[in-house]
Amino acid sequence: MANPTLDPAAILKMNRTIRTTREKAFQAWTDPGQLKRWFAVSEGFTTPIAEVNLQVGGRYRLGMKAPGDNPILIVSGEYREIKPHEKLVFTWRWETPDPNEPETLVTVEFFEQGGITDVKLTHELFTDAASRDKHGEGWAGCFDHLERLFEN
Repeated sequence: MANPTLDPAAILKMNRTIRTTREKAFQAWTDPGQLKRWFAVSEGFTTPIAEVNLQVGGRYRLGMKAPGDNPILIVSGEYREIKPHEKLVFTWRWETPDPNEPETLVTVEFFEQGGITDVKLTHELFTDAASRDKHGEGWAGCFDHLERLFEN
């Protein structure tokens, strides 16, 4: 199978400020129980699958489900870099709905100042801007839920 042609302009960058320490923000990204509480692209979605083997070379698997009689959307990948409370780098590949979509790479960085954490996400290696934009919509929904996880 030929390697897909990558669009160098198709890199997704997002920032979100979360009202918590970077330790707690990092834990929200790496603890299966917490991932089940916030990792959802839109209102009404649930996350019945959250598996994490948090070590370099370890794998994760997340499954989101829309309301009603809909299939679970599953993404999985491998951790490439882990700096506790600072940085996560992992691959991203859909098992469903499109297992033929090329593998991409996600970097999440955590910067804290005074109990407030700036979470910076870079998702790259998309083959086109349309795929980047579709993922951007999903990440925006996830970030909305992550913010709510830490509201008082």
